[in-house]
Amino acid sequence: MQIFNTMTRQKEEFVPAVPGEYRIYVCGPTVYNYIHIGNARPMIVFDTLRRYLEYRGNKVYYVSNITDIDDKLIAKGQQEGTSMQEVARKFEAEYIKDSEGLNVKEPTVRPRATEHIGEIIKIVKDLVASGHAYAARNGDVYFRVKSDPGYGKLSHLNLDDLESGNRTLRSQMDDDLKEDPADFAVWKAAKPGEPYWESPWGHGRPGWHIECSAMARKHLGKTIDLHCGGQDLIFPHHENEIAQSECANGCTFSRYWMHNGFLNINNQKMSKSANNFFTVREIADKYGYEPIRYFMLTAGYRMPLNYTVELIESCKNSLERLYTCRDNLDFAIQHAHGDSDELVAKAEQAKQKFITAMDDDLNTPDALAAIFDFVKEINTLSDGASRAALEQAASVFDELTGVLGLLYNRKKSDVPADVMALVEERAAAKKAKDWARADAIRAQLTGMGWSVTDTAQGPKVDRL
Repeated sequence: MQIFNTMTRQKEEFVPAVPGEYRIYVCGPTVYNYIHIGNARPMIVFDTLRRYLEYRGNKVYYVSNITDIDDKLIAKGQQEGTSMQEVARKFEAEYIKDSEGLNVKEPTVRPRATEHIGEIIKIVKDLVASGHAYAARNGDVYFRVKSDPGYGKLSHLNLDDLESGNRTLRSQMDDDLKEDPADFAVWKAAKPGEPYWESPWGHGRPGWHIECSAMARKHLGKTIDLHCGGQDLIFPHHENEIAQSECANGCTFSRYWMHNGFLNINNQKMSKSANNFFTVREIADKYGYEPIRYFMLTAGYRMPLNYTVELIESCKNSLERLYTCRDNLDFAIQHAHGDSDELVAKAEQAKQKFITAMDDDLNTPDALAAIFDFVKEINTLSDGASRAALEQAASVFDELTGVLGLLYNRKKSDVPADVMALVEERAAAKKAKDWARADAIRAQLTGMGWSVTDTAQGPKVDRL
């Protein structure tokens, strides 16, 4: 499989350090509110990557964190008269509910920042001892950016321009606690009324970037195979993670980096001020979770993606086509009377097209196209297919849609005996050319919430 490595800005063969085992870290949310539609994109994209790697026979150690300490969390707790912890637990539960709704697999580990304070302090102490960080007079601890000659390698910053910008920043600084404006906090002194932990530098709490460095190191080791997140995290978050991790650990932090593109709303950047800010929950309440997942797979993950009501409705219709095809396959299997095995070859072709697409930097649009080409073949060839060929088609269909995390709301509902009795009575009426009675029974079935469709294999019964 080839992926686009943000570090090298080119596609590379994605080879793990240990053959057959991938160690992946994905930045999770800061749980101070319901997640918005933009948050859903990395959740779905990298869950799909994980599913594909597992489908290809690999073991994936997948860590996605919870940031449960942050200025926004503290402020929300103070606003609501509760606490940072209460806010975090409430919205962590809501985040997990949305994750499950989107069919995002549970991570191997879902670590919380507040449960890794000891690991965070250890890294900060090592950075201070090695001269890569320093304590300011107020108890803050800052990473010394100039101590890392590789700083800027992920975001490909021009360091001369950065220096020029720093001079401007320095002129605007009210309190010159930092040696350089580019330096960033790895530990923050607690302000009055804020939660804090004991540390060698006094009461304080972690800086944002250091949390992920500590959680990745504890659960995946000093060098991981892949770090993922949204494009907005490249700088400063991921750049700072690299600097502090590599200076503390003395080795490469992540061998590959993947970042998904931005999500716009009606061709505008999403913001509350523009009145186009939507949570996942709001959209799911109206359209369901599954169309959101499908929508995120309709464009290459690195490309900008534009959300509109028309597109989400189109995604809902596309899902209906997939559900209908799969239900028709079940019906065809039950009533198989043909002897053609042509669908077996078509299933294998669909699988190979799908794999080729996914191996090309997680090309989900082409993977979806392979599935819909297969749908056309199924619709064309089902009538004359053998039971074995139909069963093979169903198996491959389930495999491919499963890798994309789709069709997880499929329900098999047994048709009640009284409904089947009416279906059989209608069939007998039609055979006797009693069209009025047949139409009356159809109307009765509709009133009971069932539809009946006449096919070459016999009547097909579905819930309305």
